[in-house]
Amino acid sequence: MTVVKMDNVTKDYRVGRMSVPALRGISLAVERGEFTAIAGPSGSGKTTMLNLFGCLDKPSGGKLFIEDHDIITLKPDQLADVRNQHIGFIFQSFNLIPVLSAYENVEFPLLLLKQDGPGIRRKKVMALLEQVGIAELAGRRPSEMSGGQQQRVAIARALVKEPDYVLADEPTANIDSKTGEEILDLMRKMNDTLKTTFIFSTHDPKVMQHARRLIRVRDGKIESDTVQNGGTA
Repeated sequence: MTVVKMDNVTKDYRVGRMSVPALRGISLAVERGEFTAIAGPSGSGKTTMLNLFGCLDKPSGGKLFIEDHDIITLKPDQLADVRNQHIGFIFQSFNLIPVLSAYENVEFPLLLLKQDGPGIRRKKVMALLEQVGIAELAGRRPSEMSGGQQQRVAIARALVKEPDYVLADEPTANIDSKTGEEILDLMRKMNDTLKTTFIFSTHDPKVMQHARRLIRVRDGKIESDTVQNGGTA
């Protein structure tokens, strides 16, 4: 099943009176259960692609579908609904709420959705904190945790609402290499066991090595699209 699809997508940004192209006719589809990295140098367009996948921006041209939603036709409040219901986010700077505990940070997306009662929320949150290996830190605030522990909280927060796919922007950028390897192994395990779809934006060779599909972009175009590490085309 296709979770997100780009069809000849272009994206231009205005800089003064000039129009600067960031994407130049991107076409690709990501299927449920993929573990995909989008790699390229600074300015290649990979972050723009992630922003479009995350409904944080709209294409200038072409078509972008998330599930059955044609993103170009949606209004801002409808885009917010798609983000809340279908997409999980993992940021390189963690983006945890400082005054909330690990438990409360993970619970927060469920509170926004207003779908579950306290008992169901607690069961979901604690199950994910257990899966990412930090259940014993549920009561700690971000300032009381290491970078790797904070990233584990961020992973649990992204997964708690059972999104169609998770977007990870440079997920290893602000943690040491050993912890980064552990985080990648954790996400790969969750991809295996939960069939969670992950899409990364990265220039980290280790992330590229862990990916099952590697899409290289340069100058706003796809340079190569390779299946690796037991992935399926």
